[in-house]
Amino acid sequence: MARINEHYQKLKAGYLFPEIGRRVRTFQQDNPNAKIIRMGIGDGVLPLAPAIVAAMKTAVDEMGQTEAFHGYGPERGYEFLAKAILDNDYRPRGVDLQVEEIFISDGSKCDSGNIQEIFALESKVAIVDPVYPVYVDTNVMAGRTGSIDSEGRYERMVYLPATAENGFSPPPPDMGVDLVYLCSPNNPTGATLTREQMKSWVDYAHRHDAVILFDAAYEAFITDPEIPHSIYEIPGAKEVAIEFRSFSKTAGFTGTRCAFMVVPMALKGIGRENEKVSINTLWNRRHSTKFNGVSYPVQRGAEACYTPEGQKQIQENINYYLENARIIRAGLEKLKMDVYGGVNAPYIWLKTPGGIDSWKFFDKLLNEAHIVGTPGSGFGPTGEGYFRLSAFALRENVTEAVERIHSRLKL
Repeated sequence: MARINEHYQKLKAGYLFPEIGRRVRTFQQDNPNAKIIRMGIGDGVLPLAPAIVAAMKTAVDEMGQTEAFHGYGPERGYEFLAKAILDNDYRPRGVDLQVEEIFISDGSKCDSGNIQEIFALESKVAIVDPVYPVYVDTNVMAGRTGSIDSEGRYERMVYLPATAENGFSPPPPDMGVDLVYLCSPNNPTGATLTREQMKSWVDYAHRHDAVILFDAAYEAFITDPEIPHSIYEIPGAKEVAIEFRSFSKTAGFTGTRCAFMVVPMALKGIGRENEKVSINTLWNRRHSTKFNGVSYPVQRGAEACYTPEGQKQIQENINYYLENARIIRAGLEKLKMDVYGGVNAPYIWLKTPGGIDSWKFFDKLLNEAHIVGTPGSGFGPTGEGYFRLSAFALRENVTEAVERIHSRLKL
């Protein structure tokens, strides 16, 4: 009988969002007439922008013509999309990158989970806690950690507590690590890193020969001009950082699937003979071996995000979600709750009332107000006692949810 990868048995019982789904299904079965408002996962509810739809329709028509048909595309993505990314996301911010440094993919979840494969198992990994669970779980699956302790922390992983006291943006650790995951705007807390904080991380990575895995999936929600959208706006970052970007939250591609990674040519790792190895070359080998590329119509749709019409239409959707976040935050503040995030980010991070644990608050919110959110403990031990609400919802549901919290929730 085939033996399994024993590291999978170290994982907690279930991934966060399937467990939420299980509890909601049970509630629905017991309460078939209840209208549930879902503010848990960060899944868009607004349709794709018309410019994107038009570009994808044109591309599909091309696929029906012999002379315009596209079969296997380049695994790392079509050059037309890579150039659009460079010309719109980076050059206007003073960041000079090459087409060869862009890798088009089917999602930041995959990218942030897969990137650990090219690093040694003995690499010491640091994560901000609470954090997007994929960062932790994929390193556990790979065998880079020990077992989980009674508080929910894995051995051999460095946890950096993100608390209200440090603005949910902890400083670099005193010790050296090999890999560090950063996310700004942060999922789940909504916190953003300032230019000075990003510089401190870049300086840290240079001192300790570390690699920063920088998740910028929510950068489009930044409205403060002082907050960087990319880690490459910090001098020296191209030598120490990989950046993840996504069209999912920016343009509603959660079901369409398109994202990209930036792996600079200047970024090096250490090989078995202590020689410097190009991370870009290594990732290109992995990417082209295990991935056949994003479909041509989807990449044409992503390219349309950068047209003047696409930019305008996408920004309208982003503004819609940001207004949702403002409404949620203001409504919770009226109840004297401790509320964070919801500014420069589509997530609201709140302290659970009365100090109850986050799963109990999940059940309370579901049972009393018929609202689904996300327990903070699902993002890590430091998330206990907190709760995340998503602004990815229809406006009428957001306003109704705030009303229900005010009228039904027994605080």
